[in-house]
Amino acid sequence: MKTLEDIRNMEVAMAPTVGPRPADAKTTRVLVGMATCGLASGAGTVMDALRQAVKELKLDNVELVSTGCIGICQYEPIVEVLEPGQPKVTYIHVNPRKAAEIAKSHLRDGQPLGKYTMTNPDDLTMDDSTPVTALDDTGIFRKQLRIVLRNCGVIDPERIDEAIARGAYQALGKALTELSPDQVIDIILDSGLRGRGGAGFPTGKKWRFACGDRGKVQKYVCCNADEGDPGAFMDRSVLEGDPHAVLEAMAIAGYAIGASQGFIYVRAEYPLAVAHLRTALRQAYDYGLLGKNIFGSGFDFDIDLRLGAGAFVCGEETALMTSIEGKRGEPRPRPPFPANQGLFGKPTILNNVETLANVPQIILRGAEWFRSIGTEKSPGTKVFALGGKIRNTGLVEIPMGTTLREVVEEIGGGIPNGGSFKAAQTGGPSGGCISRENFDIPIDYDNLTAIGSMMGSGGLIVMDQDSCMVDIAKFFLRFTVDESCGKCTPCRVGTRRMLELLEKITDGKGAHGDLDELEALASYITKNALCGLGQTAPNPVLSTIRYFRDEYAAHIVEKRCPAGVCKSMISYSIDPKVCKGCTMCMRNCPVEAISGGVKRPHRIDPARCIKCGNCMSVCPFHAVRKG
Repeated sequence: MKTLEDIRNMEVAMAPTVGPRPADAKTTRVLVGMATCGLASGAGTVMDALRQAVKELKLDNVELVSTGCIGICQYEPIVEVLEPGQPKVTYIHVNPRKAAEIAKSHLRDGQPLGKYTMTNPDDLTMDDSTPVTALDDTGIFRKQLRIVLRNCGVIDPERIDEAIARGAYQALGKALTELSPDQVIDIILDSGLRGRGGAGFPTGKKWRFACGDRGKVQKYVCCNADEGDPGAFMDRSVLEGDPHAVLEAMAIAGYAIGASQGFIYVRAEYPLAVAHLRTALRQAYDYGLLGKNIFGSGFDFDIDLRLGAGAFVCGEETALMTSIEGKRGEPRPRPPFPANQGLFGKPTILNNVETLANVPQIILRGAEWFRSIGTEKSPGTKVFALGGKIRNTGLVEIPMGTTLREVVEEIGGGIPNGGSFKAAQTGGPSGGCISRENFDIPIDYDNLTAIGSMMGSGGLIVMDQDSCMVDIAKFFLRFTVDESCGKCTPCRVGTRRMLELLEKITDGKGAHGDLDELEALASYITKNALCGLGQTAPNPVLSTIRYFRDEYAAHIVEKRCPAGVCKSMISYSIDPKVCKGCTMCMRNCPVEAISGGVKRPHRIDPARCIKCGNCMSVCPFHAVRKG
């Protein structure tokens, strides 16, 4: 069992071994991004190749480290090399062949390979003379400030000593030995930390509600890791890359409210996160950082894992607690609120992964430090999973108040292939679309709510001029319909009716009055649904109607999809003046809907065409028209 002094001595002793290498370091540290994104791109074979090369080349001074998500999923597999006294070098799109070459040239001979780095990832003319760069030196990272993600891509998440070298469990030690439970809550209150999982309720206020009768009543601390929004992977990446930050924060929360038991509710579809959590729990117990009499303070705290079965509704706090209790995951009416009567009928606080990951740094650095970041009403940073029609996809952590334009153009690299920004969806199925007229809006809770969107958990899907906003609304509403638990009629029936109206519109059968009916249904569902899933389900529809009403009108009145997405409203034809009769389209049509001869104009039979678009994709002369 480690004492607080042991932990502090370990941090001091090990700190130089993690992160940038001092000039007198004895080893070169090679980081391989082995989170889910990296493994899916082939990082496992890259690591195998590096191990083999290091062994064959007898590079005893090289330490290979499996780390979490480095942050820019677009360029996985990623390998970063930290040599003693040298700047970090980031290699992208690494494969086993490149790995072997990096080992020989860089690790053995001291000659970094600029052609495989981030200098210009889209420039295929790079050669050995290309300047060497690191990810930190690119526009992707310059606007970011990493608090939640500070250890992701830096430490080996399966080695507690590396987490300790970066300050893990120092905040818990400070709380238990220097602060009273009320002082801990005051710090979180004064910091202005708001819940990062949805509407942004003040975290300290939630803790204050549950802090009464310490030591007299059984209480619980729950971590919501049931991340289910389409396109969201922030919490998964934190659990894969820095699980000890969450365990430490839960123990601090338990001390603050007087709870001795915590539960992490995590999606079973996150096997790597689950594995890393189990490893971290075992190590924390071995070191005495969880369990009985932590740091000799008399405070006991245990954490158990509970795996969710994939029900999106279990991201709602009362449904999550019902599921932990072994019952069907359905929401409960509020009041009573969980802070008074939650898990097993006892006072309970629930925060999501990102919220908790902020807590140790706030305890260590103070409320004023946290408030100095972000905006007055939304202090701190926000992690976004950036995806969609954007050049640089991945995880970004930005100070609150950063504009959407900065995220899309400077961090995300803009729209690929010369496209133009049309909208961004935040908050997943519960959020709304931000149009170009709000491109320069500072991102925080209140600003997003004011324009009909919401922060949500942090998925940020970018759309370009080829996106149909009616189809986007239909996609998110269909997701909600599928995930509704069915307990209340407004959600079960109302969202289904809204989806039917959207399907009618995108099928070219829309009628006058459909938009009025959609808005009336949305208002009723918002006011009467039992839980947040139903109450926010209409948001994607309402926000797209608000900012793209003309697009809905084109579908309903003109029976036309301006973006050319809705199949019922589009047709393909071949311009006989442009067609050269190369037969490429005919040979690639899956239903033989194209006729014509060699060097003679071709024709598409509209009755047989399934509107797959293959003909347009393969035509070398751009003779196929979509209308």
